[in-house]
Amino acid sequence: MKKDIEKIDELIKEALSQEEAKFYDELGEQNVLEKFGGIFRGKMAWLAIIMNIMVLIFFGLLIYCIIQFLDTEATNDLIKWGMGIFTCMLMMSMLKVYIWMQMDKNDVLRELKRLELQISALAHKNG
Repeated sequence: MKKDIEKIDELIKEALSQEEAKFYDELGEQNVLEKFGGIFRGKMAWLAIIMNIMVLIFFGLLIYCIIQFLDTEATNDLIKWGMGIFTCMLMMSMLKVYIWMQMDKNDVLRELKRLELQISALAHKNG
């Protein structure tokens, strides 16, 4: 399967000009760190920065709640700090899911650009 994909990529590169082939190479697969860095580029970068700051704030609150939870002996206080721990973990999880969804969206957009480039090259080749 992987060899078929490599053959298709080679056929596409042959049909493209040098500039288009360079652009096509830039649209290749990214590792996780490159995908994470891609979140901070574009129109919604400010929102990703705010989301990551919020994750850090909730992480700090989580540590504080854990320390208070371990330091108290009253049952009511244990329940309160336990709910604080649960809330912080829930908020951190939701914010991280949003970030992963943005990474997935960027992957889909990159694949759409590759398809557009392939269609353009095919249309250009045929006439």
